[in-house]
Amino acid sequence: MLARTKTAFPDPAVDTPASTTHAKQTAVLAGGCFWGVEAVFDRLKGVTNVVSGFAGGEKSTAHYETVSTGTTGHAESVKITYDPSQITFGQLLKVYFAIAHDPTELNRQGPDSGTQYRSAIFYMDDEQKKVAEAYIQQLNGAKVFSRPIVTQLV
Repeated sequence: MLARTKTAFPDPAVDTPASTTHAKQTAVLAGGCFWGVEAVFDRLKGVTNVVSGFAGGEKSTAHYETVSTGTTGHAESVKITYDPSQITFGQLLKVYFAIAHDPTELNRQGPDSGTQYRSAIFYMDDEQKKVAEAYIQQLNGAKVFSRPIVTQLV
């Protein structure tokens, strides 16, 4: 169950600019079971592809059985390809924090526990990092959740 308060969920105050070039962008997000997170993003307008996988560890240990031990450094993640002329990185983060998972649970999501189920944003560049940092600060400042956000930025 989400630790969200009754506070309205805000749009990001800091976001990437909408693009008119239709050049695809990538976001990598972790928030528990990757199939559940994938299902949320797969339905968004502007998202062209969502692939479940692993991020944060070595390529040689990116196998489900090995990652399930919680010793590889990987997190179950989704790679989201999107069209920034239709949806921005900040808008993806709004869905990520509001719907896709509970960002206040440390190394778990519901009944799934272990570092492989952690909340993490694997930013692609300094701009994504800036937007993610600002949005986490904005959500914590607005007390949108009853507990602090523990999402890692890596």
